[in-house]
Amino acid sequence: MKAQLIREEKQKPEINLRFYLRLFWTTFSLSLFTFGGGFVIISLMRKKMVVKLGWIDDEQMLDFVTIAQSSPGPIAVNGSLMVGYHLAKTKGALVAVLGTILPPMIILTLVSLGYQAVSDNVWIEAAFHGMRAVVAAIVLQVTWALFKPFLKNKNMLAIVLFVLSFVALYVLKVNIMLVMVGIILFSIGKSLLSMKKEGRR
Repeated sequence: MKAQLIREEKQKPEINLRFYLRLFWTTFSLSLFTFGGGFVIISLMRKKMVVKLGWIDDEQMLDFVTIAQSSPGPIAVNGSLMVGYHLAKTKGALVAVLGTILPPMIILTLVSLGYQAVSDNVWIEAAFHGMRAVVAAIVLQVTWALFKPFLKNKNMLAIVLFVLSFVALYVLKVNIMLVMVGIILFSIGKSLLSMKKEGRR
């Protein structure tokens, strides 16, 4: 219980100018050094905001990733928005989103100016091939980090849903939104059934 209280205290830092500057710099630096898509920034965000800063825990991070993935728009922006809003409501969300979108806006503006000159460069092409391999490793790492608590707590329902979702997406090629909607409906139905058994409805 004491550990839980300490963790909850870390989740709610003092909201002041210093906090907003730190939130902006955290999301800005994460976005600045992220290559390969939104799931990479999710991995780095977990290391920074969960492990190092303790602003959120793994369960909240998983919830935020789920919402970000199932909502329209880039997962990196959606994830930052969720974390920022959790920490400091609307102002926190605006600061986090601003920090996330500025680096790609600046970098892509500069890249677009000279892209034609380097697009066929063998060194640039080789660098992109190398970065793709690293991105794949990062995605696998964050997937394992988020999935490991299910194994540790022996949450068989979550494990079964994970396996079924993977089969539906990878083997059967089911549209990801259909899988998300199916899991959401199943979870709502299970929760309502549990509440009914406990006499809460």
